[in-house]
Amino acid sequence: MREIEYLIIGAGPTGLGAATRLEEKKRDWCLLETENHFGGLATSFVDEQGFTWDLGGHVQFSHYETFDRYMKQALGEDGWLTHQRESWVWIRKRFVPYPFQNNLHRLDAQERWAAVEGLLEAHEQEGKTKPGNFEEWMLATFGRGITELFMHPYNFKVWAYPPHTMAYNWIGERVAVPKLGGVLKSVCTGLDEVSWGPNAVFQFPKYGGTGAIWKSIGEKLPADKVKLGMPVERIDPQAKKVITAGGEEIAYRYLINTIPLNKLIEMTSGVVEEEVAGKLVFSGTNVVGVGLEGQPPQHLEKKCWMYFPENNSPYYRITVFSNYSPNNCPKPGEQWSLMTETAESPAKPVRHDSLVEETLLALEEDGLIPDPGKIVSVTNRHIEQGYPTPFLGRDNIVDPVLRAFEDVDIYSRGRFGAWKYEVANQDHSFAQGYECVDRLTSGGGAECEPTLHEPGLVNSRRNP
Repeated sequence: MREIEYLIIGAGPTGLGAATRLEEKKRDWCLLETENHFGGLATSFVDEQGFTWDLGGHVQFSHYETFDRYMKQALGEDGWLTHQRESWVWIRKRFVPYPFQNNLHRLDAQERWAAVEGLLEAHEQEGKTKPGNFEEWMLATFGRGITELFMHPYNFKVWAYPPHTMAYNWIGERVAVPKLGGVLKSVCTGLDEVSWGPNAVFQFPKYGGTGAIWKSIGEKLPADKVKLGMPVERIDPQAKKVITAGGEEIAYRYLINTIPLNKLIEMTSGVVEEEVAGKLVFSGTNVVGVGLEGQPPQHLEKKCWMYFPENNSPYYRITVFSNYSPNNCPKPGEQWSLMTETAESPAKPVRHDSLVEETLLALEEDGLIPDPGKIVSVTNRHIEQGYPTPFLGRDNIVDPVLRAFEDVDIYSRGRFGAWKYEVANQDHSFAQGYECVDRLTSGGGAECEPTLHEPGLVNSRRNP
């Protein structure tokens, strides 16, 4: 039986962050990955017609100077395209710039007033009561008009769970909180406000999609320390060993896990009761990619992604993926592509056998595909666990589980490994693996892992 000081499970951004840091520190480590490639949920793939797709909408922006340095090492200075974000909301058969609440002047007069009236009422009640869930937070923050028109229907589509079943402590920079003066200025002047958010400027790889980043980082690691195509079947925390699907046993001193926490619970005996795994709420993601001949219509030429709150369409978000990089198409300049995302859960099931047909019909109805005869490629991917849901009581369940595993030297990190949506972007995930190694190798505590333990602080600033 082999013995490894640091054993990593999963070669997504978190696992690669941990492996990169361990290699820098010249420690004894090994990484096990079920798939035959790097990237995890940040993987890209090429369909039969030659179009490149991501597993959902990914863009490259960062809260960390260190992360930026690794991104430059991954693809070089010239391996990136830089974009000024153009994100929009398709509602009432028109495009409204995102953030929706900062561009109410684009609505009809009656809905514009309903939105402003609700916001004024919310402003008058500010601080009088504390919201008990995400839906109550929306009403208290935006008022009934904006909530009913956009916030509630959109968030049900994207999360696939009713907002009243969700917490709101994850929000931070994720949602643009309206300032009354700014909203009224927009209504009165008719000027668009589009620059909000940390990803107002973002980067994207010239070639290979998001997955090219993690493929490059993975391939820079020593090949003898990386075991692709080696799924873990069981973990014995008492003996401190993992058993692979092929029957190999590997002993460890520390285990850094990046697979979903619910699956970690199920494959590890004697740490957490198995029924706890069923309490962790998540949604699945369905990606439908459409490749077309020609050029995008004029109204899509500069758009990056669009939100769809209305129920005529299954998707909640569409990316004009060829606008990220023309090389996402096999014939750059002669073809273009759209990538849709549809969420699902037990509270919002999806009919997989008809999803593609429903998506194509909605794309035509929403004016995104003027000529269906130009379609040359349609691909469909289902991701069982797409987003960890910030459900009510999440921290009271997740935090004790993480501590219980740490007590037996198993450190679960990453988008699903730590189940913290607010720090689940690529930069956050890489940082979780990186910081976990710094903690373990220094003998420090939670203070060495600000991304996991102080997400509000990390997201509020640029981190050196």
